[in-house]
Amino acid sequence: MNIDFEKSGGLVPAIVQDAHTHKVLMLGYMNQEALNQTMASGKVTFFSRSKGRLWMKGEESGHTLDLRSLAVDCDNDTLLIKAVPNGPVCHTGADTCWSEKNHSDDFLPYLEGIIELRKNSTDGKSYVKSLFDKGLNKIAQKVGEEAVELVIEAKDDNEELFLNEAADLLFHYLILLNRKGYSLADVTDILRKRHSK
Repeated sequence: MNIDFEKSGGLVPAIVQDAHTHKVLMLGYMNQEALNQTMASGKVTFFSRSKGRLWMKGEESGHTLDLRSLAVDCDNDTLLIKAVPNGPVCHTGADTCWSEKNHSDDFLPYLEGIIELRKNSTDGKSYVKSLFDKGLNKIAQKVGEEAVELVIEAKDDNEELFLNEAADLLFHYLILLNRKGYSLADVTDILRKRHSK
């Protein structure tokens, strides 16, 4: 990327957007060093104008931002960072720096965000955390088990059981996608491309 850091005295605005819900979370500033550290660590790092130094978001609270993608605008002087937040983004405890709830009207991206949070949780009682701790093979096995249970329920006429098994399969499928480093958006992009052919 050809970023024009000099236009604004060495710093460029960095808009952070939730990679799943697409909500704007915060605005920070980056210099070349902050950008390099962000790219190297995968954790969004800014140049703090008040501290006068590099500042990794969440370095004290633990509410870090996991980098998913980074783009520069048409003038090469503003960054758009898509990230997954690990907890509230604002220092006030709000989801965003505009006190907006960070969820989508579409529940599935919101659920993906919850899965990401639970994956990194220290809560020993979290079912999602326990699956991630058991590894890829266990997660894939659960998807297979839920698929078989859905097929079995499809042969009967119990609507409630069928829909519950469908929900279980979709939930475990989202966990598997996350474990492999993907999201539902990656899959829908493929379907969209197939549809447009």
